[in-house]
Amino acid sequence: MGLDVVARDGLVLLGCGKMGTALLTGWLAAGVPAASVWVIEPNPTDWLKSSGVHLNRGVPPAPAVALLAVKPQMMGAALPALQALGNGKTLFVSIAAGTTIASFEAALGAETPIVRTMPNTPAMVGRGITAICGNPHTTPENLALARSLMAAVGEVVDLDGEHQIDAVTAVSGSGPAYVFHLIEAMAAAGVAEGLPPETAMRLARATVSGAGELAHRSPDSAAQLRINVTSPGGTTAAALAVLMDDTTGFPALLRRAVKAAADRGRELGK
Repeated sequence: MGLDVVARDGLVLLGCGKMGTALLTGWLAAGVPAASVWVIEPNPTDWLKSSGVHLNRGVPPAPAVALLAVKPQMMGAALPALQALGNGKTLFVSIAAGTTIASFEAALGAETPIVRTMPNTPAMVGRGITAICGNPHTTPENLALARSLMAAVGEVVDLDGEHQIDAVTAVSGSGPAYVFHLIEAMAAAGVAEGLPPETAMRLARATVSGAGELAHRSPDSAAQLRINVTSPGGTTAAALAVLMDDTTGFPALLRRAVKAAADRGRELGK
């Protein structure tokens, strides 16, 4: 099931901040008619106002999808606007971190088909990755529709169940921040070695984004790509001896960081 069902039966987007805007842009580019989209957003941008969607004009009686894109702390106040669509044919798709499927079932009805997703911010440039899982009331068609919706902004992976969502949040949901901090740290290290700050930052940004694009396009594994850059006894090998140290290097550091993020996700979901 693709986006044609959305064009036919309509889609409701609850919240249209940065991620909601990225998704909506992707859907419109994929051919979903603006007239098939209803958006509820208290602070619409000029772009949203001129997009042609139904803006803050209620919701259709039985849309194909209601996508929940408000911040978790605002979900309780926002959900009542869609409560009437629960326990029906409308598929609810959430991109809210820390809000469990059980919470949505309690608010919308136990028989509501619900898919929980975890996208990440590279969706804003069409290069996101989203993990999805559904409750027992989601059909294969529901999951296929959720995949089509999230594929508009990048790759999609299926999870075995909601129990994996906190690990996904810790790796790919929060992961872009780790990469941005790597850029900061690389630039600062360059400055420490005598580079001007602007040059160091330009080198670090271009290196990380370029390496990411190479990893995206190359059929080689990340390990092989690393080996390809590393001459025995050379400068890269000297740096990797520090970065790959079992106790003080990247492996141990990232294990601790990802575990901290996953633990926090579990706390927020309680």
